[in-house]
Amino acid sequence: MKNRIRELREEAHMSQVRLAIELEVAQETISAYESGKHYPSVASLLRLSRIFHASCDYILGISDVRLPDQNINKTNQEYILLEKWNRLNARQRSLALAYMDGLLDMAEKCSE
Repeated sequence: MKNRIRELREEAHMSQVRLAIELEVAQETISAYESGKHYPSVASLLRLSRIFHASCDYILGISDVRLPDQNINKTNQEYILLEKWNRLNARQRSLALAYMDGLLDMAEKCSE
């Protein structure tokens, strides 16, 4: 479990301090989770699951399937993209969509 929490936190470009604020615990508690000295409470585990869009089993290292109840065909990159998308505000999402539309238009022109 210690590696999964660190892995998910780093994947989300999140500091221990930021994660501690999200979980409403001390930074030292996050450090203890990541070093394996302590395990998160059920409430903290559920919050971690929501924050990182990962099942509790995945966070605990019981399963290697990040979200078994979701579309199994999604790649880890797709989950990362979704996590980043969820952190954008409405204006940023609009800009991201416009950029992707431009990329797709260019790709279509190149294939003609």
